[in-house]
Amino acid sequence: EVQLVESGGGLVQAGGSLRLSCAASGFTFDDYPIGYTIGWFRQAPGKEREGVSCISISDGSAYYANSVKGRFTISSDNAKLTVYLQMNSLKPEDTAVYYCAAAQDWVAGSLWAYEYDYWGQGTQVTVSS
Repeated sequence: EVQLVESGGGLVQAGGSLRLSCAASGFTFDDYPIGYTIGWFRQAPGKEREGVSCISISDGSAYYANSVKGRFTISSDNAKLTVYLQMNSLKPEDTAVYYCAAAQDWVAGSLWAYEYDYWGQGTQVTVSS
């Protein structure tokens, strides 16, 4: 089975930085025969789940929501099966539970949650003013 585990959340002040990690395991050819995409999503209290960023593991192409462009950077260490989200210049509105998720590689570029098949448990990010 596919498992995704997020880590790296915490409490930071506005303007600070944080790096989230998403460790993946359990992939099989049957699960993702041509590769996969990892996305980061977030959900703040009282709000809908929002796509933040995603990366295609096959070619490294990355995509970002407009709200985080220029501040967040997604990257992958394929040998470790880990995807990172470097978050800089954090704002209070970035406060949310952050989730990583896996999808078929042809989903690359999509920040729609329904496109993703497997989800981690989430990690809390709190940005104070």
